[in-house]
Amino acid sequence: MSEQSPEQKNDNLNQTTASNSATATDKEFLNTLRGSIDAVDCEIQTLINNRAKLAQQVATVKKNHIANDPAAENTNPIFYRPEREAQVLKAVMERNTGPIADEKMARLFREIMSVCLDLEAPQRIAFLGPVGTFTHAAALKHFGKAADTVPLNTITDVFREVEAGTAMYGVVPVENSSEGVVNHTLDGFLSSTLKIIGEVELPIHQNFLVAEHTKIDGLSRIYSHQQSLAQCRHWLDVNFPNVERVAVSSNGEAARRLKNEWHSAAIAGDVAAAEYDLHKLYSNIEDNPSNTTRFLIIGHEAIEPSGQDKTSIMVSAHDKAGALIEILKPLSYHGVSMTSIETRPERPNKWAYVFFIDINGHIADPNVSAAIADIRPLVKDLRVLGSYPKAVL
Repeated sequence: MSEQSPEQKNDNLNQTTASNSATATDKEFLNTLRGSIDAVDCEIQTLINNRAKLAQQVATVKKNHIANDPAAENTNPIFYRPEREAQVLKAVMERNTGPIADEKMARLFREIMSVCLDLEAPQRIAFLGPVGTFTHAAALKHFGKAADTVPLNTITDVFREVEAGTAMYGVVPVENSSEGVVNHTLDGFLSSTLKIIGEVELPIHQNFLVAEHTKIDGLSRIYSHQQSLAQCRHWLDVNFPNVERVAVSSNGEAARRLKNEWHSAAIAGDVAAAEYDLHKLYSNIEDNPSNTTRFLIIGHEAIEPSGQDKTSIMVSAHDKAGALIEILKPLSYHGVSMTSIETRPERPNKWAYVFFIDINGHIADPNVSAAIADIRPLVKDLRVLGSYPKAVL
């Protein structure tokens, strides 16, 4: 190797010095940025605690109002206001300027609101379990992770828990965009006086889950809920055509079973994967990428208008020709948009049916109240199941 000239050595020295200088400058700039982040974090923390203190003051005002109002004796203050939360979350998304996406920003605020509500009064939320189901995910999405979520075995159990006051609210599935309506939830309203106070729309993304000890080459069965197996039928036919598919009571149960089985896999969502410490071998395996399930929040109180609302009614029609057409005419006349209609048998009456109808608007809206008033004389019975904010997240 030839020896470098003095000029070449000088050039190399200058380049090294410049490189070291640039590195030092970068480090200084990074330290400055990190210092700015620390300052912003401190400010955010202070503001969140200020918000929490204001929430505590709201709780005190509500408690004092009940204590000083003779008409409100033996009643409990209502701390959770779904219409208020919907308005706050919509405002968050409307004023958001990025770079964080609107929905992700709203999710951050949802968790802040959840923690603040927990300071006002801890919320006990019943849901169709077990832990790790999509209903569990819907409960966390709607109430935040600070809520005390309680898994129950059946939809009927959720209704009973809320009716008894053991849980403040309940979360139950009502329909899936691919598999249709959940009849057990609709039937629950036939014998219950509970109201619908909110809704959650949850995109259903199915994952193929395995445990740390799973032998992939030796898979002999795949566990999941019947609906989830149906939603992934084509993917399973292509990828695991010869592996037995076993329907179980829930996706959470499917995930739980992998703990003691080396030859099994499960199909379930992200919450189940996290709860049971499972690995996502494949993600988003559902045949329909827009697959969505709608969940209802059930409770006791009537909800004030939020500005973007939905109303659900249950109608028992007379057994005569054209009964349904007669029911729907007032909606059209008053300009009320119907978003869905389902039919269930009116037990114990033979060949009698009940219609569950969802419409846009709040019962306090003049056109909605006028339409319902016009329908009442045409039917055997009409019950407003609730007016509530449309799903925000």
